[in-house]
Amino acid sequence: MSHLSTRYFDTLIERLSKVRDEQAASIEKAAELCAKSIAAGKLVFTFGTGHGAIPALESFPRTGTIVGFRPIVESTMISFHHVWGDMGARQYRFIHAQEGYGKAIMRSHQLDSEDTMILFSHSGINAVILDIAIECKERGISLIGVTSLPHSSSVPSRHSSGKRLFEVADVVIDTGIPKGDAAIHIDGLEHAVGPSSTSVTVAIAHAIVSTTAEKLVQQGLAPGVMVSPNTTSKTIADKQNDENYEALWARLKAR
Repeated sequence: MSHLSTRYFDTLIERLSKVRDEQAASIEKAAELCAKSIAAGKLVFTFGTGHGAIPALESFPRTGTIVGFRPIVESTMISFHHVWGDMGARQYRFIHAQEGYGKAIMRSHQLDSEDTMILFSHSGINAVILDIAIECKERGISLIGVTSLPHSSSVPSRHSSGKRLFEVADVVIDTGIPKGDAAIHIDGLEHAVGPSSTSVTVAIAHAIVSTTAEKLVQQGLAPGVMVSPNTTSKTIADKQNDENYEALWARLKAR
């Protein structure tokens, strides 16, 4: 019986443990920025391209997340699973490398200088991510970068600024994922399998959201928490979650 799955889980646990042990202070700093924005009635935007969109999407609205987080969902950036046809992998590879697109995204969401932005990018080098990062800095928006320093520090930027995400962000959370991401080698197979960057960044996203909730409670504020209709009364859950949606709308309507 193959124990490759055990090797994979051992690798993932090791990488999560490394983040837990080495990035706790950075996650605390990130949560402080997020709590400051939410307490002021503002928003915490989350964004990533390709697989980086997954942790951004996990930030809200799903069970256990709180009002104030606002994923930016660009269909051209999350449809990389389409190999053929509309909004496919080739279109994604083209568009995420185009400077100017990130600035257009920023204009569409009308960010406030008291907002916070969390960018998820394993490499931290591509055009759209850097567009948004640099625009945030120019506008005075707090910027959190969740990225791989082993990868990003070993490759040049693909943005005209020459910058990488970790060189722009106010707070950097290092996933510690190696440059190649995939870590499991199989005899007779040239390339490694078993990527872990997505699992690690999703865990970081939830750690930030949860720690932000704690900091708000410590300030005497009660953040609206999304609850599951599958574990409690659906009527109660729907009422709570609808109230959360209205609270988010109030923040959006105010800008």
